[in-house]
Amino acid sequence: MTFSWTPHRFSGGALALDVANSVILRFDPQRRIDRYADPVALRDFAAAATRFSAEKALFGPLEPVAPENHDAFLALREATDRHFRAEVLGASSSEGLADLLDAASVIIRRHPAGATRTALDAATARSALMLATASEPQRLKICPNCQWLFLDRSRNRSRTWCDMTVCGNRAKASRHYQRQKKELTA
Repeated sequence: MTFSWTPHRFSGGALALDVANSVILRFDPQRRIDRYADPVALRDFAAAATRFSAEKALFGPLEPVAPENHDAFLALREATDRHFRAEVLGASSSEGLADLLDAASVIIRRHPAGATRTALDAATARSALMLATASEPQRLKICPNCQWLFLDRSRNRSRTWCDMTVCGNRAKASRHYQRQKKELTA
């Protein structure tokens, strides 16, 4: 199966969240899809993140993850998801934060400072660390439709969906369908 990295795939608001959201239907074992299972999709993600990530100006052009760093990158992705999901649900723990810090430090140690281009895994580690020290953790949310993590950057913190044009429209269409169905059966 081929994937296309569209702007919707980068609706998390931070590179670390976009990486964490690369597992589709994470909590449904029968339908779960890991977009990084395909090495080509992982390679293409770096180029797409360079174009679409909310933090593209911060990291500049991104290099793909080196094959020898693949496992560490996936460990960072999972630690990022666990930690920030627990934060949103009010179940954060020092163990989750420690796992995130450990995973980020493994990657940061592998990338010397001053490189002309930033590797995707190093940028993701830095993004996760910036997010972990953010002054407004209440801006972090989980989309009620797809369960993706995202930052609510709206002025009044009222954003509900990761992406209104995808999840928001699906939810509204579903509610409309249910109302129409109820009216027809009444």
